[in-house]
Amino acid sequence: MGQGEIISINVGKPVQVQFNNREVSTGIFKTPSDEPLFLSWLNFDGDGQADLVHHGGREKAVCVYPYEHYPYWERELDRALGYSAFGENLTTRGLLETEVCIGDIFQLGEAIVQVSQPRQPCFKLSVKYGAPDMPLKVQETGYTGFYFRVLQEGLVSKADGLIRTRRHPQGITVYYANRIMHREKDNLEGVRKILQVEELSANWRKTFLKRLEGSETDPKERLTGDK
Repeated sequence: MGQGEIISINVGKPVQVQFNNREVSTGIFKTPSDEPLFLSWLNFDGDGQADLVHHGGREKAVCVYPYEHYPYWERELDRALGYSAFGENLTTRGLLETEVCIGDIFQLGEAIVQVSQPRQPCFKLSVKYGAPDMPLKVQETGYTGFYFRVLQEGLVSKADGLIRTRRHPQGITVYYANRIMHREKDNLEGVRKILQVEELSANWRKTFLKRLEGSETDPKERLTGDK
């Protein structure tokens, strides 16, 4: 059914940092853990999110990012990147956005998790790298990573890997969902197709339903931090 390698499990609590002459709280600075960690409905032990609109909560309990994209971003940023370069909880190999589908279920150690939505890059990436265009670049490449909701709590270690136990029958990949959300905003047939996936997160469902009604969510605050 497909298996992914866990290269690193990363956790960290929110910290206060300066950004554009103001103080912001962010949980993007995470540290690899070599010890097994308990995964609850909301997060790994020792982890936390500052912006619960765009991160965290039941449907975004675990952020996943493919290690395969690291070389691309190292060239773009002209610097070496350590694990959790994108604030992800799981740095993985073998689970790309083009292959993972909304609603797919994975065994993760003792825990069971399910793909709920693509990760939506926000301005905290600009905070981390001092690159104002970084969130938009991540969004446009489709190298976003994705989120898991937790279906069963349990202890997780790096050696466990991720074993896909169910591939969603509708086959809506993370890459396709990103494409319709960000690049093909007039593709209402694509929107309806994605909305048929019951396991899609409530947040993305709300955005797509608004689009069908002719209303578009403004991404400015998410991408720039400016209200």
